[in-house]
Amino acid sequence: MSKQVTLSDIAERVGVSTVTVSKALSGQKGVSESVRKEIIDLAGEMGYQKSRRIKRERTLSGHYNIGVLIADRYMGKYSSFYVKMYQEVATIAVDRGSFAFMEPVSDQDEADHIMPALVAEEKADAIIVIGKLADGYLKTLKEESGIPVFYMDFSTTEQNAEAVISNSFYGSFAMTNYLYEHGHRKIGFVGTIDATESINDRFLGYAKSLMEHGATRDDIFIMDDRDRETGEINEDRFFELPPKKEMPTAFVCNCDLSASYLIHKLRKNGYRIPDDISVVGYDNYLYPGLCDIGITTYEIDVKNMARKAVHMVIHKLDDKPYQGGVQIVGGRLIEKDSVRDISDES
Repeated sequence: MSKQVTLSDIAERVGVSTVTVSKALSGQKGVSESVRKEIIDLAGEMGYQKSRRIKRERTLSGHYNIGVLIADRYMGKYSSFYVKMYQEVATIAVDRGSFAFMEPVSDQDEADHIMPALVAEEKADAIIVIGKLADGYLKTLKEESGIPVFYMDFSTTEQNAEAVISNSFYGSFAMTNYLYEHGHRKIGFVGTIDATESINDRFLGYAKSLMEHGATRDDIFIMDDRDRETGEINEDRFFELPPKKEMPTAFVCNCDLSASYLIHKLRKNGYRIPDDISVVGYDNYLYPGLCDIGITTYEIDVKNMARKAVHMVIHKLDDKPYQGGVQIVGGRLIEKDSVRDISDES
């Protein structure tokens, strides 16, 4: 059997990108008529066939290729939580007779709306995006891919968005309530507002707990942890501590990674954890060696999130009934060593 002709084969012959070939063959804008004609003619000569036939064969056999996209900025040395999420997706996909493969999206490709190879070369039957990407990029992704797109750990404002997210609002609400139950009344929040939807939801959960306890939110207790544009968490640039006389007795952090940076910053300023200040996080995931104290946290049920995402993808491709929309997966509070009960002191 002869080798199937791919978009990259045509792109190499014409001397253009695979994205340009994809646009030309699908009738999209952004390609001159002369180049479009050259690509279409060459595709015919080379015997190129669109992937519909291939996908039909996959549908009949029950096997699918699921492309997973993660922004480069979420894959730093210590920020590998989304890689763990992808691994769960890949494991469950194999269990369901399918295959998941991951491709990172660079900041430049995201800004320029350059589509990943899995789209340009029509390698995937569906896409799962893990972690928020720019709205404009996601819009282009849906338009150019022509295949179902699902989201994990975030959603979009589009009416028919299909996503699986953790219960960030309730999780942060529960963690703040936990601190109140342990006698804390001056409680701060660590997370850059508007950097991600999950941080916003966790801030709102924190704010709701304060409101229900009759506390007034003080902006001096709200601490940035990362750059809004790049997502970089940086202890030197951010984590600006309140004055000593205004210091809260506890902090709710939007993730365990930020909690570990905060603990390091507090210790550098002479505070003991949890003797002087208590700290809670979110995720129950931290790169080994980053913190020598167990961080009390809200654990995300990553396996259940991955299971729901793969279920949605396969049922969508099989044209079978399933619960769509935004699926919210709960978690649980995990007590460790970073909180001190000060009820007797308050």
